[in-house]
Amino acid sequence: MAKKAIINLEKCKGCDLCIGVCPQAAIHKSGTSNKKGYDYVAVDEAKCNGCGACYIICPDCCFTIIENAGSAR
Repeated sequence: MAKKAIINLEKCKGCDLCIGVCPQAAIHKSGTSNKKGYDYVAVDEAKCNGCGACYIICPDCCFTIIENAGSAR
């Protein structure tokens, strides 16, 4: 089953920890600020393999790993 990471943009504080741990280089700065004024990160779904490294490292629990029809891990 294909897994993908999705991010809650409003929770992201742009700490960039996830960028450094992503083995696929699928996470990058968005260049856009959320409602709180943080430059949040974005996930390139074409590169993401759903490994969960971002989910594990994120101090603000911004990531969810989904499988196919949306069942969350």
